[in-house]
Amino acid sequence: MSASSFAGQHAIVTGGGTGIGRALALALAARGATVLIVARNATHLAEVASHRPDLIRTAACDLHDATRWTELIRAQPRLDLLINNAALSVPTDLANPADTSLAEVMAVNFGAAWTGSREAAQHMRAAGGGRIVNITSVHSRLAERGSTAYGVGKAALEQLTRCLAVEWAPHGILVNAVAPGFVDTPMSRATGINELETDWFRQNYLASGRIPLRRAAQPDEMVAPVLFLASKENTYVTGQTIIADGGLSLTL
Repeated sequence: MSASSFAGQHAIVTGGGTGIGRALALALAARGATVLIVARNATHLAEVASHRPDLIRTAACDLHDATRWTELIRAQPRLDLLINNAALSVPTDLANPADTSLAEVMAVNFGAAWTGSREAAQHMRAAGGGRIVNITSVHSRLAERGSTAYGVGKAALEQLTRCLAVEWAPHGILVNAVAPGFVDTPMSRATGINELETDWFRQNYLASGRIPLRRAAQPDEMVAPVLFLASKENTYVTGQTIIADGGLSLTL
């Protein structure tokens, strides 16, 4: 894509302060888009915006707060692209009746995308079309012990992608998803240890060849598939999920 392929467009990227969201925000700005990045941590947001203060704006917002999130989108004068990237991963203890992981995870991983997409569509319908890209995960298709809530939330987000694609096709709104595998982001360090540097990861995923490319991805490697789906070059792909996992989902 050219350096001006998103010139004049207005985008929102949730979870834009770190990881994949950060990479996407910088890539969009580099291609001429005006980008609003949304996340809880104002310091992280400011760091990203410092790279392109002319094109990147920030809004510190806890996406658990649906009212604040709704107001934020409605306040935008225009919106061509929404990237629902924000995610929360909380371990699930199915043996504990008091476990609240599903509610916590669904509020952000699914609920924020549901609310954001419905509000964004109002802008897009008025403009004659737009693009929504949801960042899901291979957890939407593969199960892992302790990650039940996360997997259920991502699976729901993929089904939302398909449903919205059908609902909004008559309005020129294309809705798609990208499902990453293991990516070196702050989420991989959620416990204080980078799981991608552990013997467990090296033995079970790299040495074994379970990830055929034998490495985790970097956030920048998610940019190309997302930007294609988000671009005007994509005129006929909707309701689809691009799996970007280094081949992980192909192996047994």
